[in-house]
Amino acid sequence: MTRFTTRASICAALLALAGAARADDAAPAIPREALADAWWTGPLLAPNASSFPAGHALIEPYAFDVINKGQYDRSGHHEPATGGHEVGSLTYLIYALTDRVSVGVLPRFAYDSPAGAPGSSAPGIGDFGAQVQFGLTSFREGSWVPSTAVVVAETFPTGRYDRLTNTADGFGAGVYTTAFSWYSQDYLWMPNGRILRVRLDLTYAISSAASVVGQSVYGTPAGFSGHAYPGDSFTADAASEYSMTRNWVLATDLVWVHNSSTRVAGGEPAAGVPALPDTATGSSEYLAVAPAVEYNFTGAVGVIVGARVFVAGRNTGASVTPVAAINLVF
Repeated sequence: MTRFTTRASICAALLALAGAARADDAAPAIPREALADAWWTGPLLAPNASSFPAGHALIEPYAFDVINKGQYDRSGHHEPATGGHEVGSLTYLIYALTDRVSVGVLPRFAYDSPAGAPGSSAPGIGDFGAQVQFGLTSFREGSWVPSTAVVVAETFPTGRYDRLTNTADGFGAGVYTTAFSWYSQDYLWMPNGRILRVRLDLTYAISSAASVVGQSVYGTPAGFSGHAYPGDSFTADAASEYSMTRNWVLATDLVWVHNSSTRVAGGEPAAGVPALPDTATGSSEYLAVAPAVEYNFTGAVGVIVGARVFVAGRNTGASVTPVAAINLVF
């Protein structure tokens, strides 16, 4: 054997030993959380883009307390105020007709206790919602395609809104509102192997006009007769849920809402009532964050507790809203 061959053999052996040593010293691979081991309730605000299997149902009642924290003026400056609550509930009742199509209703109830004014005479019924959701795509592990769906929702004017003797008894808007939404949901694996579930929901809503008589939620006085024309609205909600353990999940929504101006126009005034000029609220918008904690007893039963907090706005109220909900899938 030549000297060159001997040296080459020695070098090859040393390199092999070094590679084996590095393999022995390398950190073990971090286990990747399985989708089946991650249980979810869902964030506070962003609905689910995934479809239920046909014949399954979801019941998710929310309880909340809207606490008034002041007003954002037209320049976005916050004018603080204290006091005033509106306690209410909203319940999602969803049923899957097929693996891609589900229908649902959303009953609402509320009780208003404004600062420095009489509270509601009794708990009242809010405007009633109904929706149809069509699943477009489904998430598959290893694919870049997220779950997506389109939703068409209608809100019906079942809550009182005018002819009020106490404005705190107004829980509706008096209009039919049609909303068109696009929902998406994806799963991301973090460097530690845990799953981050993310959602992006976009909604555009259009409302009809409302006939308004007397005192109303639109700020009209007794004796008024006319119409209200709510502006269109757009909502963007980006949400995430981090699976800390199989049971415990941290969730956050970041939501931005833009509302076009609402116009109120009076008709012929009643005798002794001065005519009111047309008024317009001007457009408004706000940015809110909604952190929450979930505890999931099983893959079909979970609870979530958190709060929606306004962090910026323009020409709109400011509030903090503690929320609690239970998610039940059958």
